[in-house]
Amino acid sequence: MSFDPTEYLPDALLNRIRSRAARNDAENRFPSEDVEELRDAGYLAVLVPADRGGAGRSLAEVSQLQQRLATAAPATALAVNMHLVWTGVAKVMRDRGVDDLAFVQTGAAAGELFAFGISEAGNDLVLFGSDTDARPLPDGGYAFTGTKIFTSLAPAWTQLGVHGLDTTSPDAPKLVYAFLPRTDAVTTADDWDTVGMRATQSRTTRLDGAVAPAECVVRRVDPGPAPDPIVFGIFSVFEILLASVYTGLARRALDLAVEAARGRRSKRTGEPYSNDPDIRRRIADMAIAYDALGPQLASLAADVDGRVDHGGRWFSLLSGVKHRAVTTAKQIVDEAVLVAGGSSYFAGHELGRLYRDVLAGLFHPSDPESARAAAATAWLGPIEQ
Repeated sequence: MSFDPTEYLPDALLNRIRSRAARNDAENRFPSEDVEELRDAGYLAVLVPADRGGAGRSLAEVSQLQQRLATAAPATALAVNMHLVWTGVAKVMRDRGVDDLAFVQTGAAAGELFAFGISEAGNDLVLFGSDTDARPLPDGGYAFTGTKIFTSLAPAWTQLGVHGLDTTSPDAPKLVYAFLPRTDAVTTADDWDTVGMRATQSRTTRLDGAVAPAECVVRRVDPGPAPDPIVFGIFSVFEILLASVYTGLARRALDLAVEAARGRRSKRTGEPYSNDPDIRRRIADMAIAYDALGPQLASLAADVDGRVDHGGRWFSLLSGVKHRAVTTAKQIVDEAVLVAGGSSYFAGHELGRLYRDVLAGLFHPSDPESARAAAATAWLGPIEQ
């Protein structure tokens, strides 16, 4: 049976979200209305299996949904992405026989909002290390102390997925993955004043002995690259859904460029800009670049859904699709601004907002250096010592 994205993102809902995007950006405010409407529509549980109260959709289908949502409000799509990542990780792990995140699935179906508390300033190890202290408790829980950055959904999350380093247990060191609720031990800074993606409200989060109960401590793995399901789950779902958001942003920029070319008319020739050979070439290049993104996203997401084993190639494929989507989206927005002309330079113009939003893609893992390193290792092997 074919998948219809409008079942979960009907045009009316998408248009309401689009109508709020400019205000949310201008006022640097969290898109509370968007999140509530998406929750009411069942969107936050699309990756949750039907037997746990969700829609049971695949990663490939949700990639399409996130592309569609990003055409209306990239910042809302990026914020919601972080919740969808955790529900996607739960699905990937369960599909592979590891059901440690069942509570994430049932929680999402019940209305919980999960945020992503992994990033740390200066930690280029990302999933393979942490500067956050994870202190074991007698009852099996953990107390986390440290600072997380870029915590999207900051004003609204109910559960925060984190990792930290346990250096005191007999088998230490171990990276500990767990989920913790909001308490007085969690401080959210009001420091999100950025160039773009403002509505994500990805604020700094400080943990001061914040406790994850034993039942929410999901994995303890060795630091460094580890063949653990949670590492693969996070990396695969994060990269694919992130690339999906920027692919949707690219599509919106292309659509706006086409609209501008058809709507503008040359004073010199009297003809529409859509007849100008230079404009046509720009839009053709944009379209050709955009057309390459969707099929690769669909293929990789289907491989994750189908448990295809790419072995050591997975990391280069996943980091590559994220890198390609972000750089292509930036190229397309650059060209769209030139097609639309000087009006797009104003902050209130939608293309001006997309021009700022797309810059955020440069800072998400995997960064260009990591993507290139992964590709070089996949094709050339490790550096010879």
